[in-house]
Amino acid sequence: METKILKYTKQNQKQRLDLFLNENFPEMSRSYIKNLIEKDNVLVDEKKVKAGYLLKENSLIKITIPDPVSTDIKPENIPLDILFEDDYLMVINKKQGMVVHPSSGCYSKTLVNALLFCAKNLSGINGELRPGIVHRLDKDTSGVMLVAKNDFAHRSLAKQISSKTCVRKYLCLVCGIIKQDQAEVKTFIGRSKSDRKKMAVVKQGEGKEAISTFKVLKRYNNFTLTEWTLKTGRTHQIRVHAKHIGHPVVADATYGTAGQFDQKGQLLHSTYIS
Repeated sequence: METKILKYTKQNQKQRLDLFLNENFPEMSRSYIKNLIEKDNVLVDEKKVKAGYLLKENSLIKITIPDPVSTDIKPENIPLDILFEDDYLMVINKKQGMVVHPSSGCYSKTLVNALLFCAKNLSGINGELRPGIVHRLDKDTSGVMLVAKNDFAHRSLAKQISSKTCVRKYLCLVCGIIKQDQAEVKTFIGRSKSDRKKMAVVKQGEGKEAISTFKVLKRYNNFTLTEWTLKTGRTHQIRVHAKHIGHPVVADATYGTAGQFDQKGQLLHSTYIS
């Protein structure tokens, strides 16, 4: 069990507790922080509060991080394409169709199950369901992923992603012909009001800022091959932004049209991380 104490020092400015913790602990997922608060592992001035509690100047926040709890998630001998590995991290080329970590109703055949089999050590910051997982790729998005083997590496990698010093690029085939050679897409992304399983471009204040850039690599008769660079890391960000500019990702059943080229998942591939 680990205890951390922070002091809120912003003058004449109030801020939600969960957002403040998310800023100060980028290595922790939002759901993990919410879970800590709901289980009374976060106290403000020694009082139990909710995630939306507004912090005031000189508020004292005490966070108790419980030890990892054993689960029924079992190691599975699933072959992985490991591009690089040292004492601190692994770089995985995730195949299309593989879920990154266990969740409700899916506790096997995930990347985490495979990692538990082949890695001696994994970071525990994101809890027992996400050991080693610093960032995610959608089930049907393939390509390069970082995995942390200890908490020091996890914090460092998460900080780089949060501060935008970690560069991530994706290769993507989209529908239609994009006229401009390159552009920046800057919106706010939040949950779709019509379908809570989907994300959508929303008004400021209803979601989080999302910034992507793209450049055209090649134009075909009805498609455009593009390279996207993430400046933020929102859920489904490239897929939502591609739809937003009128050129959804090919074979994206959620945000575009499925069935193109007999593909079972979107043609989106993580190609580069530095």
